[in-house]
Amino acid sequence: MTARIALPGPAPALLVPAPEWDLSYPPPRRRSAYAAAHVAAFPDGSIDWAATMAFREHLWRHGFGLAEAMDTAQRGMGLTFAQAGELITRSAARAAELGAVIASGAGTDQLAPGPHPLPDIVAAYAEQIDLVQSARSQVILMASRALAASARSAADYQEVYGRVLTLADQPVLLHWLGEAFDPALAGYWGSAEFGAAADTVVDLIERADGKVAGVKLSVLDAGSEIALRRRLPEGVRLYTGDDYNYAELIRGDGQGHSDALLGAFAAVTAPAAAALHALDAGDLAGYDAAIGPTVPLSRLIFEPPAYDYKVGVAFLAWLNGLQAHFAMIGGLQDRRSAGHLTRVFELAARARALRDPELAVSRMTTWLAGTGAGAGARAGAGAAGAGE
Repeated sequence: MTARIALPGPAPALLVPAPEWDLSYPPPRRRSAYAAAHVAAFPDGSIDWAATMAFREHLWRHGFGLAEAMDTAQRGMGLTFAQAGELITRSAARAAELGAVIASGAGTDQLAPGPHPLPDIVAAYAEQIDLVQSARSQVILMASRALAASARSAADYQEVYGRVLTLADQPVLLHWLGEAFDPALAGYWGSAEFGAAADTVVDLIERADGKVAGVKLSVLDAGSEIALRRRLPEGVRLYTGDDYNYAELIRGDGQGHSDALLGAFAAVTAPAAAALHALDAGDLAGYDAAIGPTVPLSRLIFEPPAYDYKVGVAFLAWLNGLQAHFAMIGGLQDRRSAGHLTRVFELAARARALRDPELAVSRMTTWLAGTGAGAGARAGAGAAGAGE
């Protein structure tokens, strides 16, 4: 059933359509696709473990692999190393029970902020790799703030990663997170110029003796991603982390495509899963129809400062009934304005990313009243086809 809501402002009532997606999808065959999951919280900021784990099962039901304990889970923005360890252990155990796919972030965030000797950075990576591998999860080697603060050249990155890769018991994913997502990572790989940084990454992979399965790239520049993708050795995947341009990058061109590891897929799970299912069937029109409307929503969620995108992910999880409270660890939910989140709701409705229109409208109406932004907002059920 559809529902209507009168949002603040002069616009007519907004129709929230029934999503009409399947309740589950098989893992895609033509693309490798991971969704990076957030952490649900209680109003006091403590982790709601039941909702956090249920959200991961929601992603698995829709065919996605789980990218665990990444920046979407507020790694480095409220999630402690101890909490990350518990999160990885819990999720990997559940993945094993379900036969689901999981890869987890191993970084250096147990180190204090600031520079460190390179051997200490290697040791920090080693501790976290052991944690992830002991949980029987694939490793994602996260970009390291400590290394960014300590390295003086591309050779320092080669030295640290070269030593760390020897510790992996199976091929890993490299995590290249751009400055827009974390200003502390400016100049990663030893250069502020993308081409020079890419030279370092490609050289590292070629020396890695098969220890790198793919690169997760988040620089919000489709041209740069395509250029790197075409340089990767055969068999090494490029996982797009471009939450602005993922639709075209996953669709691909005559010379290849990107796979996906996206925080956006935690926000637009059902339409993204439907799009990948259509792509498996060779239905490019169906892919475009499902994924296209999600792109404006994702661009809004990830608008500057991009690192606050986790707020939009948690907000949609709450609207969709996947957690009981719109709350985040560290009170991060307050970092986006009521106006921003109202626009998120509007675009989520247009993308058919709200799985229960009546619930979403009810929660949005209550939330608007609580913010003081929704004076006069009203909700109601509507027949399909009702105008906006």
